[in-house]
Amino acid sequence: MCTETTPHRHAIFCIMPPYILASIAKNGTPAQRAFAVDTLSLDHSFRTFRATSAPLRTQRRVAMAGTEPALKRTVYDAKNGQTLPGDVVRTEGAQPSGDATVDEAYDGLGATYDLFLKEFGRNSIDDAGMPLNATVHYDKDYDNAFWNGTQMVFGDGDGTLFRRFTSSLDVIGHELTHGVTEVEASLQYQGQSGALNESVSDIFGSLVKQYKLNQKADEADWLIGAELFVEPGPTRQALRSMKAPGTAYDDPVLGKDPQPAHMDDYVNTVQDNGGVHINSGIPNRAFYLAAVAIGGHAWQDAGRIWYDTLLDAKLKPNATFKAFARLTQSNADRLFGAGSAQSKAVAQAWKDVGVL
Repeated sequence: MCTETTPHRHAIFCIMPPYILASIAKNGTPAQRAFAVDTLSLDHSFRTFRATSAPLRTQRRVAMAGTEPALKRTVYDAKNGQTLPGDVVRTEGAQPSGDATVDEAYDGLGATYDLFLKEFGRNSIDDAGMPLNATVHYDKDYDNAFWNGTQMVFGDGDGTLFRRFTSSLDVIGHELTHGVTEVEASLQYQGQSGALNESVSDIFGSLVKQYKLNQKADEADWLIGAELFVEPGPTRQALRSMKAPGTAYDDPVLGKDPQPAHMDDYVNTVQDNGGVHINSGIPNRAFYLAAVAIGGHAWQDAGRIWYDTLLDAKLKPNATFKAFARLTQSNADRLFGAGSAQSKAVAQAWKDVGVL
């Protein structure tokens, strides 16, 4: 949802799947229905948005020789309006503001930067030290967060179903990773390539949280957005589950999680840009299976394989699940050797979800 998809334009990527908002608009209380309709309406305006700049991939900068990577964060406050970026409320190195939303955004930007720099040698989104900017308190009761090609934007949530969208670290990592994908692969936001785009963001969003918590693969919850719910519970666990797609929620207001875990259940639809948030469950589960089979910290071996695949020149913007899977296999063989435990785990994972 809220994605501009015209070639050679920035895309706007939102964390909230449109089908959840549509379900709330149908099944919620009058107030909840109003929140959902307002968010859907605003997101629709994003879908028709046309940025004037070229995509990051064609703008990629080169860091100046001898320049050490340096984190540069700025958090702005939209004061519940829609004007971006808003007023500066915290800059790099400044003390906590006392506003939880501001400070969570600041910390989340830093945690994402740390994972990409320390584990993958990547200097920010564009690998050339791009400053990381975020706007909080965007609009009133806005149930979403998005990356607009240049910065992060966070809504406060409606307060009855969803909390502030800075509260979930994997959501922040997810959205910033859309920027990395935009720079490196420009995966088209439609059908299987769009689902891969969403999956890559879920994967690295989850890895940001695991890295921050120093969790091994078998210790992580593999949930995306678990912290967003005002009243979490068995029927409202998260927006998505990488471990068990289709089980994140089953709720009278939110509806039933539609994500498949296997190609046998692949959803053919014209909604959601051809099911980008829906069918991402299949490659998500493949990564989960590979990471757990390999063991240890998921960002080290499995994460390196997926990161190198994202940077692989053979990865095409219209890549299918099968093409992506074959590239992960090729990169696993290159990094760890054909027949290695890592290579076998990757191959088996894709087989287990029906892609290979």
